Amino acid sequence: MSDADQPQSESERPESHLVAERRRKLERLREAGVEPFPHQFEGRAEVADVTAAHQGLAAGSETEDRYRVAGRIAARRGHGKAAFIDLVDRSGRLQLHAREDLLGEESFERLVGLDLGDIVGAEGVAFATKRGELSLRLDGWTLLAKSLRPPPDKYHGLEDVELRQRHRELDLIANPETRDLFRIRAAVISAVREWLDQHGFLEVETPVLQPLYGGALARPFITHHNALDRDLYLRIATELYLKRCIVGGLERVYELGKDFRNEGVSFKHNPEFTMVEWYEAYADYRDAAERVEQLVSHVAERVLGTTKITRDGVEIDLAPPWRRVTLSDAIRERTGLVLADRPSREELAGAMGTEADAAEGWGKLVDGVLSKLVEPELVQPTFVLDYPVELSPFAKRHRSADGLVERFEAFVAGVEIGNAFTELNDPDEQRRRFEQQAEELRRGDEEAQPFDEAFLVALEYGMPPTGGVGLGIDRLVMVLTGAPNLREAVLFPAMRS
Repeated sequence: MSDADQPQSESERPESHLVAERRRKLERLREAGVEPFPHQFEGRAEVADVTAAHQGLAAGSETEDRYRVAGRIAARRGHGKAAFIDLVDRSGRLQLHAREDLLGEESFERLVGLDLGDIVGAEGVAFATKRGELSLRLDGWTLLAKSLRPPPDKYHGLEDVELRQRHRELDLIANPETRDLFRIRAAVISAVREWLDQHGFLEVETPVLQPLYGGALARPFITHHNALDRDLYLRIATELYLKRCIVGGLERVYELGKDFRNEGVSFKHNPEFTMVEWYEAYADYRDAAERVEQLVSHVAERVLGTTKITRDGVEIDLAPPWRRVTLSDAIRERTGLVLADRPSREELAGAMGTEADAAEGWGKLVDGVLSKLVEPELVQPTFVLDYPVELSPFAKRHRSADGLVERFEAFVAGVEIGNAFTELNDPDEQRRRFEQQAEELRRGDEEAQPFDEAFLVALEYGMPPTGGVGLGIDRLVMVLTGAPNLREAVLFPAMRS
């Protein structure tokens, strides 16, 4: 681990006197015959279950209910022959009441001599203190793991963003709101799967290591397989394999997993990210839009109990129907440029206050105008529809507008969360699109789609009309939780060394 990856407070350096003192305590425990890292602790109840069972217990009340709980020591106070210890597990916080007359002198002294951050199992009877705080009166306890480093102090635990994201375990120890966010993330993923399963979609798994990347405009990560002696790519999307499932007759399929794109890091980008993609035979992008707004509202209701969220003081309602606007109208309203008039590359770049790069095609500049000028203004849920064909090598030509494809992107709180097409199923047209993308590659666009003959062969067997969607889980979590950036919605984000 590099110096930059090490926690930086003095108390967290391996050479610190605090770490040395904890190691001396570890040795003293072993000398006394105490195993500081036992194998298990049976019969444990979660703190939340203990708390729920005794809601409204009157101050000073006693019970006969015994519990075994386990967790990390978060605080300790008291003096003499009694002490209060706060124990935290993943579900909550519970006060433990330790008395020398119940535990015995040796056990009591050993317990109060433990350090903050040590993990213990405790057993006792529930009661309410005179101040009304639910507590457990201990008559036994077990050390389950000796913490050899002190937990983060308040400053480093709550305010040092770099430390929190680089050492998420410290963030989780110190901040209950971080634990809550990742509980919400897990619930979001469960709710997405629940909705798709209920609507007849079959979850499948496709290769992460692929002989040829595709399904998005992005630069891949490359690796090498020694036994096969060939380069492989980490997938940038699951699209092409899922559409081969549609060709095979599965008709409604989805995959929820990791994609990898060798791109920059920003408040809404991480080189590995979680996506759900689904494909539905005999549907188009209008059907897909209805699916998206229904799924997102279901997830919000299931996870948050409401379809209304607040971002930057603005209330956002995720309930259907969402606003629909064409890309042409959205850009015209923001810049005055009319895409049907084919503004020049220089005009498009000028609208963004830049100059056109030689490797940037017309379509990529249109996408830049959308991302930089339009997207931040799309706060309420919005579908932006009907994109230039140059931007969408896998989308079907628009049924009534020349030069466009049937595609939408979904935006909430100024962030794109999803992308969808009426999928291109004409293999000859798809071949022409691949050839156009090959020209972009030759021009130097490293994000262009490579020519995929295997996918073309699959299409030649016949793919029914299909609507396909890609929905970003990380961005959806960011929107639902109010996280200020993607790094806060990802447990272990990519960071500079």
